[in-house]
Amino acid sequence: MAVPNWSLATIATPAGAVACIEAGDRLYALAPSLARVGMPEVTGVIDLFADWGASLAALDRAAGQLSAADVVAGGRLSPLLYPGKVMCAGANYFDHLAEMGMPGAKKEDQRLFFFMKPARNAVVGEGDTVCMPIATQAFDWEIELAAVIGKRARNVSVSDAMSYVAGYTVAIDFSARDHNRAAETFYKLDWVAGKANDTCCPLGPRFVPARAIANPQDIGLKLSVNGTVKQDGRSTDMIFSIAEQISIASRIMTLDPGDVVLTGTPAGVGAPKGTFLSLGDKVEASIEGIGTLAVRIQPANG
Repeated sequence: MAVPNWSLATIATPAGAVACIEAGDRLYALAPSLARVGMPEVTGVIDLFADWGASLAALDRAAGQLSAADVVAGGRLSPLLYPGKVMCAGANYFDHLAEMGMPGAKKEDQRLFFFMKPARNAVVGEGDTVCMPIATQAFDWEIELAAVIGKRARNVSVSDAMSYVAGYTVAIDFSARDHNRAAETFYKLDWVAGKANDTCCPLGPRFVPARAIANPQDIGLKLSVNGTVKQDGRSTDMIFSIAEQISIASRIMTLDPGDVVLTGTPAGVGAPKGTFLSLGDKVEASIEGIGTLAVRIQPANG
């Protein structure tokens, strides 16, 4: 029997956020669709990761008997409201290292490092959702493949790591590059000031289950600003694979179901050219097999 083709989304409606199963070009409210197959009391996408195996089976059943009565419409929020943790791999593409001043870098000379974004404050969906960080003059973009954790991971091996991935979505890691620099301090960099700003981690437009991506280590990523392509790379250029990232991260801390790992960005960011975002700019990030996440830059909040 063929496996149903579906994804997950969350939309904004007058009644509030509604989690959905997406099939074809329609969105079906998640709660009644799952109740129909004996899985009641699931209202948000994040709830599904408490037992992803059971949820995956239920979603397959639900996708086979969707009802037109459950069709809903609205603007897309982040599919996950909200991840538990957002872990971000830094400088994890060879061509990105080269453009940032390290050409010819070798993997054996690199150490994978992570920073974090505050999920409830940084994660947004598509649309006029991203606010310029307060007082930045160097607001930059980075498209990233985001892996969503499906089961508790602690000190997992590289060979087993991909079994902990429930699925994927598109992420944009927005950065205040000028706030990231801290030349006057001992450490020289301030990752919180540069990376942890409100609204600076859009996710979407949908979550696709892991089985829908045949090889996440060979898919295309493309980002444009106002229609001009800035980044156009492939995940083959990662320094540390997704499996290696999950394995390493799980040795630092427990990865819980519903956590998100941003896996790095290819070349084409604004910093090397001194080209940064302005108010009103439209940023579109596309990843093969997932879709396009589009946001527009708004004035600083607060």
